[in-house]
Amino acid sequence: MKSARHRFDDAQVDGVYRAIAERRDVRHFIPGAIDEAVMLRLLTAAHQAPSVGMMQPWRFIRIGSAVLREQICALVEAEREATAEALGERGAEFMRLKVEGLRECGEVLVAALMDGRERHVFGRRTLPEMDLASVSCAIQNMWLAARAEGLGMGWVSLFDPEQLAGLLGIPEGGKPVAILCLGQVAEFYPKPMLELEGWAQPGALADFVSVDRW
Repeated sequence: MKSARHRFDDAQVDGVYRAIAERRDVRHFIPGAIDEAVMLRLLTAAHQAPSVGMMQPWRFIRIGSAVLREQICALVEAEREATAEALGERGAEFMRLKVEGLRECGEVLVAALMDGRERHVFGRRTLPEMDLASVSCAIQNMWLAARAEGLGMGWVSLFDPEQLAGLLGIPEGGKPVAILCLGQVAEFYPKPMLELEGWAQPGALADFVSVDRW
């Protein structure tokens, strides 16, 4: 079959699919700073994400203060304990999981939704949550670019958004949605860590795709 006119060459196509397949939510890092040129490439990749109505609702806050990083760690730990309590009988099992690498990673960023999103109606009149979908696309762009650069990245969602917003001076109407850990790794997990730890198993593709009806 003839290749599509605008198709990348085979090596480039393989690289895209490899990055997708080998992307991992990383929690184990080797301490060390990330080259600033690499960070610029990763942030540029995030900023090139699609967004509904081209609203570009993402905001990335780089955490440079060691004190602030420790304060973020404390917020995450408080939510980790609250999550364990909410999980009931699986709480103790959850507490044995490593859920973040905030102290070891080379770079911490907070991804947030901008304030004033209500003025963006294009594509959001019936689906206002498309702002969050757009930020998620930006995060995924960064994640795939990080994997291609040989860096690990982890998405931490264990925090109280209002407390983190207050800590970072996020204006009213804005909202933090992810704490991102980036850094060097000794190796990438062969499978998602939660699968390796027996917490959950991924479903088969056939169970997620249908035709014409649910």
